[in-house]
Formats: sequence, C-alpha cells, structure tokens
Amino acid sequence: MSTIVLNVNGIEVIYNHVILVLKGVSLQVPEGSIVALLGGNGAGKTTTLRAVSNLLKGERGEVTKGSIELRGERIENLSPSQLVQRGVVQVMEGRHCFAHLTIEENLLTGAYTRKGKGEVAASLDKVYGYFPRLKTRRDSQAAYTSGGEQQMCAIGRALMANPSMVLLDEPSMGLAPQIVEEVFEIVKDLNTKERVTFLLAEQNTNMALRYANYGYIMESGRIVMDGPAQDLASNEDVKEFYLGVGSGERKSFRDVKSYKRRKRWLA
Repeated sequence: MSTIVLNVNGIEVIYNHVILVLKGVSLQVPEGSIVALLGGNGAGKTTTLRAVSNLLKGERGEVTKGSIELRGERIENLSPSQLVQRGVVQVMEGRHCFAHLTIEENLLTGAYTRKGKGEVAASLDKVYGYFPRLKTRRDSQAAYTSGGEQQMCAIGRALMANPSMVLLDEPSMGLAPQIVEEVFEIVKDLNTKERVTFLLAEQNTNMALRYANYGYIMESGRIVMDGPAQDLASNEDVKEFYLGVGSGERKSFRDVKSYKRRKRWLA
C-alpha cells in the first residue's frame, strides 16, 4: 500500500469567527498519486486547499476542529513558508503571476527557498523541458502572455521549489479545452516521471476524473462521496449531477433541487 502523505481528519474551518465553511472534512492523499477534490463553486474546495497550505489567515479563516498531518506530523501551526520547505506548494486559483515580471523572473521567484545557483539552474532547465512554450516566452512580461501560458508559468514556479506535493487549485479555469488537456497531460507527466503528488481542486469533473487516481466530491463544505476515479466516473449520480449526463438526457447540475441531491447522496 502507498504511504499516506497528507491526512486531513475531520477539519472545520470558520471565517471571521462566525461563518462555518468546512464541516468535518476528511481526506487522504497517498504518495505519488493524483487526488481530485471535486464540486461546484462554493463547495469548499479552495478552502480545503488553503487549510492545508495554511493560507487561511490572510482571509480571517482558521481551522477550529480536526487535524492536518503531513507524513504523520501535525502542520496546522506551520507557516506557508515552512510548508514550502517541507515540500508542499500551492498553485493558486487564477494563477497570480507577477504581471510586471518576465516569465523567467516569475519562475525564479519560486526558488527562493533553494540554495545554490546550480540547483536553481537545473530546476529551471527541467521546467523548460516540461513547458517548452515558456522557454520561447522567457523574456516576455507575464501580463502579455496568454492564460494558458500564465497557468503553465504558475505551475512551473511551484516546481522551482522542488516540491514533493502540489496543491493545484482550478487549473482549467478560463482556459480553452485544448489548453486544459495540455495542462493536465503535463500534470500527469510530472506525477509519473517526477513522482510529484497532486491534490487538485477542480470544477471540470470530467477532465479531473480522466487523470486522477482517486476523487472526493464536496457539497456545502462536506465530503458527500469518494472513491477511485474510474468508479466515480461511472457512477450514475455523478454522471447526472457533475458530468451533465444521466437518465438518457443531459441535465444541468444547477437545475437540480438541493433537497433532491441530499436525498440521493444519503440514500
């Protein structure tokens, strides 16, 4: 059996001391796997990632119950920079490249924890190997590159820290389908060739389940279903509510009454 790298145990997250967002979320991420955290907008996916990377404080959020363990060590009180030093890096939703810096300057900001010019240069060459498009745009300001190039830059910047685990938030957001597939192919290559573990939050359920090993589905701050990616992709409820097919016709998840969803999940 694979070693469990990340273990999230029944966490609750509250914003501004009053708004309960996560309600007992538990999940596990085995080493060398791609685990997908799925659900609609507002389900709690981003909050879960930020709880792991400890980026909640900037938004007045905090983990009030439960625990988060990285290789058996409690990490709730570690700073984001300490987590980076332990090999955990988050790629934020919306990419957040430094618009006034070039692509290469953006990449180099991800290496601030690294020591030695040789290590940094080797990592930069590796990033360019996975993202040849970035190499051709290395001297271009990030503000003048495409959304796909900025997403590649954001992932490449995370790789410059030499992580063992990447928290990837909505990698498909705002990208053309062809670019989305290209990004996911690179994620798969990084997973298989570099053994980078991924926990990715994604609304594009179909694409995520094609590349993930395991998936968790969230609704209203709770995990409502989990299982191997292939099993979720073939589940009739998942097809109907998240893949847009089921009962012989296409359906929109937004058109399904919430009480019906809850009844189906709990049945």
